[in-house]
Amino acid sequence: MKLISRLLIVAIVCYMSGSGEAWGQSFRIGGVVKDAKTRQGIEFANVVLQTPDSTFVSGGVSGINGRFALDKIRAGNYRLVVSTVGYRTTCLELNALTQSVELDDVVLEEDAVQLGDVMVITSAARPDRRLVYPSERQVKASSNGVDLLQQLMLPRLSVNPTQQTVALLGGGELQYRINGVKAELQDVLSIQPADVIRIEYHDNPGLRYGNAEVVLDFIVHRPETGGNTGVNIRNGLSHLEFGDYHFNGRINHKKSEFAVNYGMNYRNFRSMWRDNEEQFTFADGSMLLRKEVGEPGHLLYTNQYMNATYSFQNDQRMLSATLRYFDRNEPHFDYKGALYNVAHQDDRVEMTDNSASDVSRPALDLYYQENMSGGQTLVLNLVGTYNRSNDTRFYQESRAGDILTQVDNNVLGNKYSWIGEGIYEKAFGTNRLSAGVRHTQAYTDNHYRNGHSYITEMMQAETFLYTEFKGKLQKLDYTLGAGVTRSYYKQQGVDQSYVNYTFNPRLTLFYNFPTNSSVRLRSEITNMSPSLSELSAVDQMVDSLQIQRGNPLLKPYLRYRSELNYDFRKSIVNLNLRGQHEYRPSAIMDEKFLEGNKIVQTWNNQQSAQAIKGSMSLRIGPIKDVLQLMLRGGINHYISLGNNYRHTYTNWYTASEISGMYKNAMLGLGIETNYDGFYGETLNGGENVHYATLGYKYKEMNFMLMMLNPFVDNYKMESENRSRYASFQRKTYINDSSRFLMLRFSWNFAFGRKFSAGEKRLHNTDDDSGVMSSGK
Repeated sequence: MKLISRLLIVAIVCYMSGSGEAWGQSFRIGGVVKDAKTRQGIEFANVVLQTPDSTFVSGGVSGINGRFALDKIRAGNYRLVVSTVGYRTTCLELNALTQSVELDDVVLEEDAVQLGDVMVITSAARPDRRLVYPSERQVKASSNGVDLLQQLMLPRLSVNPTQQTVALLGGGELQYRINGVKAELQDVLSIQPADVIRIEYHDNPGLRYGNAEVVLDFIVHRPETGGNTGVNIRNGLSHLEFGDYHFNGRINHKKSEFAVNYGMNYRNFRSMWRDNEEQFTFADGSMLLRKEVGEPGHLLYTNQYMNATYSFQNDQRMLSATLRYFDRNEPHFDYKGALYNVAHQDDRVEMTDNSASDVSRPALDLYYQENMSGGQTLVLNLVGTYNRSNDTRFYQESRAGDILTQVDNNVLGNKYSWIGEGIYEKAFGTNRLSAGVRHTQAYTDNHYRNGHSYITEMMQAETFLYTEFKGKLQKLDYTLGAGVTRSYYKQQGVDQSYVNYTFNPRLTLFYNFPTNSSVRLRSEITNMSPSLSELSAVDQMVDSLQIQRGNPLLKPYLRYRSELNYDFRKSIVNLNLRGQHEYRPSAIMDEKFLEGNKIVQTWNNQQSAQAIKGSMSLRIGPIKDVLQLMLRGGINHYISLGNNYRHTYTNWYTASEISGMYKNAMLGLGIETNYDGFYGETLNGGENVHYATLGYKYKEMNFMLMMLNPFVDNYKMESENRSRYASFQRKTYINDSSRFLMLRFSWNFAFGRKFSAGEKRLHNTDDDSGVMSSGK
């Protein structure tokens, strides 16, 4: 923390020193950005002032009627870069500037498909998203799209460079897009950072994105001929049975593009265990406090994924077909240890809890986009998915070789689903109207075997019809949307089903201040449906005292959410403040109840759930084009009001990252405290992790030495349940993750000339197996 404090002082001093130039003579650059055809002003165009060698000087966005102004400009030679979505980028040379200047109209040519080719060092806020332009330093320090996200340090994103993963703080759906054509993490790993024009960071996604919390859309160049290929390999040094291997290739010929990705993750840990304290209360008032003392167990799994895509595009239309395949084989997720009755230490039972799973998921994604005259766009998307799973769990309690309890569960799952969506958009000057319909339908055929045999056949469907209008009232931007959701569910052999209709409005108000800051208020009501696994009318044994049971009586419910967001951007400083309140009446949450001498774990529509969250994210840098740092923190307060319980929980969290680069050498440091989630009666603890990276870049190759958790020898995650019938406090350990040293090698090679690509505007996927699993 002393290092971080010193860096903050250095950054502030550098910033104030730079600001001191304002005491000398300075000038103003003003003008109006207009559409070349209509001659109407273009609002929210990015206006960036650079030196001739592309170093960022100042920037902003055009306001009402397209007018912009850049103040406190010193004498010199400059380049003015003006860009916005749907128009070709315009560059103006301003040589020998010695006084304030009012430019002639800056005219932008409409470009329905092509995007700008200029990479600048700034970000611009819009009502629904932020346009983020990577700097040359950030691009140079990155070898793929995940690295680039880590360098950009965007609010709400937690990027782990050692694991090559991206998490969304607070949970929720995080959607990826690469010109919209693909939205999988492995595709982000295939991105060559030098090809990225910008990243559209949608932290206020429209209704067409469903329930997505954040959408990351990488807008990249697309070769007209040639293509690129690359590898990204990461392997453990202190633990050799650990590896991530990713290969990608892309070939372009005229209007066609062929792309393929293949990846594999391999883990084999032999030092995994858990410690668990459980307290049971029975109908006669008696209590049992039982303690599980873990012994080293075994975790082994292999993930494989492959994507193959063909796409065609010209100025009017775009067509793509993607075949995806995912397979996870996890033969060992094994715990073992001893169970003690705390009141009678000699009451000792040997425990074995072994789980295994095998999941495969092929999917076909068809996409079509037509750009029509008059600012009209039509988008169609169809996704079909087959999800096959085979899950087993063997649990046994024994004493002196005598079996006291044995659970042998096996679930064979088959889920078939399809998602169809159509969107129509029409631009009216700077306003935009969109309307669409999305239908999701899933069918499951699951076979449960656990001493008894159950077959569950379920069908669930949801239709969402919506419209949304984006407009402007003087200096206030607004987005008004409304949707209607129809939810349907039926389970074969069970006399329970539902048909439910809900109204889903959304309102966003956005004000962009002239002082490099903006504020946004968003309120919405969304529909939340139970998962098929929660609805399964099936009993599964957990251990000698507990049963897990699905509940076919569950009903959909509404989520009310409001969010206030403030963003400040000035020179090397970017500050984001965010507050959120979420209220869910009749929320589906967990509960436990007594049934004879057993305790049943299930789900029910409870009274309500609330969450109040506040966060701050501060990014400073790059400082002297060498160093940048990020500080993030916040508080979460949860209130769960069940039919028979009430729980509250407050979580404070912090995180910090430092990224440095000198010439071709790179250094990274990061630390993150646990971001906890509490829902119903269960606390799911986050990770306390830290890492250090040291890398070197040579031409297209990147070598990086990494260490995960270098300062602890006992990595753990904690969880808790507060049920009055069966509570627990659990700690899960993976010692292999402490002081874990690994080496990463990345190589990318590109060939062919470039042009910019259009954007696919939809991504639909279904990765829910529909199977209810049991276990601790």
